[in-house]
Amino acid sequence: MSEHAATPATTPTANADQRAVKAVIPAAGLATRFLPATKAVPKELLPLVDRPVLQYIVEEATAAGISDVLLITGRGKTSMVDHFDRQPYLEGRLADKGDQERLAAIRRPSELAEIYTCRQHEPLGLGHAVGCAQSHVGNEPFAVLLGDEFVDENDPLLPAMIDLQARAGGIVLAFMEVPPAETKRYGIASVEPAAESVQNGAEIVRVTGLVEKPSAEEAPSNLAVLGRYVLPPSIFEAIKRTKPGSGGEIQLTDAMAMLLAEGTPVHGIVYRGTRYDTGAPLGYLQAVVQIACQREGLGDEFRAWLKEFVADAPGVPST
Repeated sequence: MSEHAATPATTPTANADQRAVKAVIPAAGLATRFLPATKAVPKELLPLVDRPVLQYIVEEATAAGISDVLLITGRGKTSMVDHFDRQPYLEGRLADKGDQERLAAIRRPSELAEIYTCRQHEPLGLGHAVGCAQSHVGNEPFAVLLGDEFVDENDPLLPAMIDLQARAGGIVLAFMEVPPAETKRYGIASVEPAAESVQNGAEIVRVTGLVEKPSAEEAPSNLAVLGRYVLPPSIFEAIKRTKPGSGGEIQLTDAMAMLLAEGTPVHGIVYRGTRYDTGAPLGYLQAVVQIACQREGLGDEFRAWLKEFVADAPGVPST
């Protein structure tokens, strides 16, 4: 792992057959929903059993063939970078004790990818955060992975998105189907069948419109944008032309909608696998329980305890 500030990239002009080889992870938010726990500890480092949320996300990127990761950080978030650095003293103590399993576990983060950082000085929205990556990304497509969600490693999403963007160019999004009452929480797409409708079993759609957080009555569909994007470098100029929108922030959805209106092709993959959303306390706790139940060496005992707890806990109705 090599951590340093992002530097301008020198790359050729982007072509439709270029593959995204860099990932941007916006992680500068204040995480107010987790206060006071996140007053001094970034939300991205809250643990899911034995690894922080951010490590799962970087692992998802590297499993898709990405080895260059840019973290968009904010004030008080330097510990995120430290997690991906070496710890010689701790490594030495574990080596002396012969604890090879834990030694390998703490070395793994530093071996995942080249980690770079860029500071977003004010939390002005997701679009603004992505715009901070321009000098690092240069003229090539890139992936964006939001810092509070990830998908099941056994049912990956990003490789298919990168493959589709390399063939079709433009923007590739990931969608999930949501109940009408939840459309106000997401960017929602209007879609039509794509020329290539299936890729390795995944449904592909062509996007005809995007709207940020519509009401159930105004939503054009029930397809919500997940926190995974593969974007062309033209997104940066679109972000610069995007005015503050929902919440007074510069919305990435608005910049993508601008490119769509100007003729940039936009495709989406409808994801029906398992998604972990750790952006709010309930989703975070659900992710902890789901992953603990699946973890080798822990899951069997934890599930047995959980069943007993649910059956006997005061105030929990019996089934």
